[in-house]
Amino acid sequence: MRRHEVGAAPMDRDAENGWEVARLLGGTSLDGVRMAGFRDRVAAGLDMQVLPQPAVIVVIGLGGDPFTVESPTGHQPTRSLVASLSPGPARIRSERVECVEVCLSPRAAYAVLGLSPRELDGCVTGLEDLWGRHERRLREQMTDAKTWQERLALTDEFLTKRAAGAPPMSPEVTAAWDTIVARRGRIRVGDLAASCGWSRKRLWSRFSAQIGLTPKRAAMLVRFHHAARALCAGESASNVAVACGYADQAHLHRDVQALAGCTPGALARRTAPAG
Repeated sequence: MRRHEVGAAPMDRDAENGWEVARLLGGTSLDGVRMAGFRDRVAAGLDMQVLPQPAVIVVIGLGGDPFTVESPTGHQPTRSLVASLSPGPARIRSERVECVEVCLSPRAAYAVLGLSPRELDGCVTGLEDLWGRHERRLREQMTDAKTWQERLALTDEFLTKRAAGAPPMSPEVTAAWDTIVARRGRIRVGDLAASCGWSRKRLWSRFSAQIGLTPKRAAMLVRFHHAARALCAGESASNVAVACGYADQAHLHRDVQALAGCTPGALARRTAPAG
């Protein structure tokens, strides 16, 4: 989503781009959860390709215009949506946007979505398909709320209640994911398994079941995320390849093509992914 990062401020009005952005005062109650409210103040509309990133993205629409998710399977109108870690080729469009966006680490997603991220199967789908009447009730409450802080607090409370009764992710899987993130994807699967005290086969099976990606794919995703941010910040492809641990520039090109469906140069012309 095109937006201006707010930093420590709870509210920012980006006059140039026309986006109003709000964050929850005091932060969220759950680890691995970030959220913000967005409103398109000038009706510029949204036309965004969904890029893979190391978070599951939940968007709860509050305005009158639905989102349209465009994918190889067709066009799907929806009021709210969820995008998996690696969503595949998809675009999101809307005439006018007012929403709350929630970024969930895999561990948080495992707790609050009600299913393993693996079951999202590399897609962008309607949130109502996962939460049913609970999604509708939350969206109605948020729409009736008068301030962004009320809306964000409602979202935070809802997620906290869902997480309270959820089964925990395996500590070994959590540690493996945290290691991948800390190392920016620059770690071998064998070393990762050894750090958990598991065999490669067991790590592969348990990690894939709970995260939704294989350890190798997760490392590739995290490395790509840092590379994408650097490319969008204006760094050259050759420098990014070295800094992000790619074997060479051709390796970077292959990964960007596989995950974003374009060249590094084309990706660099887009708005940087969140994070």
